[in-house]
Amino acid sequence: MDAVERNHLGRRTLLRATAVIPAAGTVAVASGTTPGHAATPKPDGHPYDSASPRFSLAILPDTQYLFDADSSDPEPLRATFRYLVSQREDANIAFMAHLGDVTEHGSREEISLAATVFGTIHGKVPYSVLAGNHDIDSGTDDQRGDSAYLDAFGPRRFSSMPTFGGASADGYNSYHVLRAGGREWLVLALDWRVSASGLGWARKVLGAHPTLPAILTTHDLAWADDDGTAQLSDNGRRLWDGLIRGNDQIFLALGGHYWPPGRTVLTNDAGHDVHIHITNYQDRYYGGAGMIRRYAFDLVRDAIDVETFAPWFLSRDPQKRTPLEAETIELTGPADRFSLSIDFERRFSGFAPVVPRKPRPASAVMPRGTLAYWRFDASGTAPRATGAGTPVGTDTVIRDLSGHGNDLRVTRLHDSAPEILTWSGEHHGDQPAHASLRFDGGKAPDRGAVLTTSATAPLNSEKFTGGYTIETYLKLPDPFEGDHAWMGILSREGRNGDAGKTTGWSPDEPTCSLNVTPERFLQFVVYPQVQDADPTSWSHALPVGRWTHVAVVNDGHHTVVYVDGSFGQGFYGWIGDTRIVQRALRPKDFMIAPA
Repeated sequence: MDAVERNHLGRRTLLRATAVIPAAGTVAVASGTTPGHAATPKPDGHPYDSASPRFSLAILPDTQYLFDADSSDPEPLRATFRYLVSQREDANIAFMAHLGDVTEHGSREEISLAATVFGTIHGKVPYSVLAGNHDIDSGTDDQRGDSAYLDAFGPRRFSSMPTFGGASADGYNSYHVLRAGGREWLVLALDWRVSASGLGWARKVLGAHPTLPAILTTHDLAWADDDGTAQLSDNGRRLWDGLIRGNDQIFLALGGHYWPPGRTVLTNDAGHDVHIHITNYQDRYYGGAGMIRRYAFDLVRDAIDVETFAPWFLSRDPQKRTPLEAETIELTGPADRFSLSIDFERRFSGFAPVVPRKPRPASAVMPRGTLAYWRFDASGTAPRATGAGTPVGTDTVIRDLSGHGNDLRVTRLHDSAPEILTWSGEHHGDQPAHASLRFDGGKAPDRGAVLTTSATAPLNSEKFTGGYTIETYLKLPDPFEGDHAWMGILSREGRNGDAGKTTGWSPDEPTCSLNVTPERFLQFVVYPQVQDADPTSWSHALPVGRWTHVAVVNDGHHTVVYVDGSFGQGFYGWIGDTRIVQRALRPKDFMIAPA
């Protein structure tokens, strides 16, 4: 960007909790059970996990002052690229996109130096580059013909890259298809001034990939005032009217060129949000020092967490950083560090609707060692369920489909009304059975329902000294109102004090229980057979209004609680398929995994 233009406008795995828990002891009771969302293990030998629901995009804006004739200094950008390569696994970085103005003058010498520096990342992290007005003749559009930029950053550079999909005939516009979060995403990298034919090409790319959510990157998109509120520039308005607003696939559009950074949300022709962001730090110390913005996608939380930082300064000895370096390590203002809440399934439903999975039979989800499996459709009930919303009768039996005789029988607490427990057709999208139970428990008045095994059930005497897996699905209502704190999901009946445990929180606490705290934290507590203690695992706050999946996995020595993502109060919400396996399962063997 030029100073004249500036003067004209004015001025950041799966959450898991771990405890050492060898095993448990005594009698079993189930008042339901909960789930969450488990992450996919990374394939051996591959630093990037395309199946994980959590991944990142790195955005690199204007680097022009680092490639400025005889004052060029490429070391900050090399540091940024080294950081992205070294952190690709930990941050699960899917892609990096440069937003243009790679160089200051677009000379062959500047472009050549920049192209050499990009070799630091080439073949290690896929990326795109687009032309800014300082990289080419700024008075032309993408039909400008040959240039030093095109020679260095044209289609030939990206042709061997696995994400590269193609380029427009002129070579200045390109697209990439990424595999991330278990699906494909489209990245459009559009020129400084896209011609009418360039816009037509972009529409054809979107048309050829009609089910892919798309991220548009370009150089000149929007500008912002000092409060960080963005509005479309003239070129941004042209892109909006000619491409973005009519193509529902584009949900995020990123530009550089202007400063300060800013953002806004616009509504497209389908009535959906499109997030418009400006990212540019060339006005900061050392021309931005190769500062990057990381978009961390979390498909479990339905969120994108954004953070902005300078790896070059981050890598320096803290005791030797200058004040300017220290204040530029990370930017934490509302335009540079924020979170976007996006219901991805709903946002993409217009062009990529989720096809509901068919129910899976019990035989498909009972691995070796399954001790109990309960589900709430017709296959798991006796008598048959009589319809959604119908009360579940007292003494109704929920069969143990593993065949081990750990059937559950329904009991209502005190004088609880029939409606305290009802059949429901609601279910997690990946749940084997398309049914659940709706609990309306509470403690004021004391009300609720429990499902318990019989006194002779084999599960009661199992000590699980070799490990176990407890897996379930759960949904909390939205809004989550009333007196619904410390809800019991799954509990082993009997006091830990009677089992000889003396150092726990209370001698009346069950020997093993899965609970929800007043803050909606998931708590798993167990008193192992071999120690006088109560190791506890915790999650973050469970979401409301949507299903989550939980798996508690113990290998005989340690417990890991995978979350999507106390016995004594009735549960409030929905509970779906629940199973207990006499061994530690890997995430790929969870019920949520593809059949």
